[in-house]
Amino acid sequence: MAKPLPVGKLPAELLQELLRKYTRPNSRVIVGPGVGEDAAVIDFGERYLVAKTDPITFATDEIGWYAVNVNANDIACSGGVPKWFLVTALLPAGTADAEMAESIFAQLAEACQALDITLCGGHTEITYDLERPILVGLMLGEVEPARLVHSGGARSGDALILTKGIAIEGTALIAREKGEMLAGEFPADFLQRCRQMLHEPGISVVREARLLRQHVDVHAMHDPTEGGLATALWELAAAAGVGLRVYRDAIPILPETQALCQRFGLDPLGLIASGALLATVPAVQAEKAVRLLAEAGIAARCIGEVLPAGEGVWLRDAGGDQPLPRFARDEFARLVE
Repeated sequence: MAKPLPVGKLPAELLQELLRKYTRPNSRVIVGPGVGEDAAVIDFGERYLVAKTDPITFATDEIGWYAVNVNANDIACSGGVPKWFLVTALLPAGTADAEMAESIFAQLAEACQALDITLCGGHTEITYDLERPILVGLMLGEVEPARLVHSGGARSGDALILTKGIAIEGTALIAREKGEMLAGEFPADFLQRCRQMLHEPGISVVREARLLRQHVDVHAMHDPTEGGLATALWELAAAAGVGLRVYRDAIPILPETQALCQRFGLDPLGLIASGALLATVPAVQAEKAVRLLAEAGIAARCIGEVLPAGEGVWLRDAGGDQPLPRFARDEFARLVE
């Protein structure tokens, strides 16, 4: 019997091989499937259609809010505007009721309204063998051809910019899913602040992606989700065929994240990190990008640089360059198993 795969994303090498074997090019597909690419891009003439699908499997609380925002993020990382959302809602037999269904729909509607997105279709089903609801979102958006950005656009010599810090989504998830366990160990206001990170600073990167695309010659954008910042960096390097050097001391790890990761023995670099935007810009524009974001109230830092192809992906600390860690599964998945 073959060895079971770990919970989480398919290993990048396996996914790359499957895509090589089972997908074929199409003249209208501008950006197709690939490791590290956030969304498909299809030529519709004067506009490109940008399409993204992503499931929500970790969260139960405010699952509808997660579904809209994580899918919208990937449209924004392509330089596009998220506009239309479809969702498949799978609800657990035996525990699903009208109240659960209405709560999810209300969350979807609220999140769509906040981003001016139309909820335009999908599917609902109560099904067997689920312990919690699962939502699978499909976000559609559009972008002018000249404004398209994708993960494969990173260039040697670029600066790596990271907004906000890590790990917003992972911190909110831990506080929401492990709140009862943590109630006696951390102050109530601390745990409430962690839970509210879903909304403040929030898991959306739509605003900062739009600002960078409008005012800076941004070459690539990527949304660090499952597998955290480390996985996002490996994905960006794979998509663009480049190397990276990241400076550990420059990575903004939120104090709440640090505290919860220490409590559970987790590595913040591998914790699901929606809410942070990873972008590459020409080094001469790095200061402008950070200043632009700061003026809009969005914290950002330069955390590293893009290296030529073949030079590896490195994490530099006081001891010098070490290979950037790889995470076979997200640290939150390891926590809840």
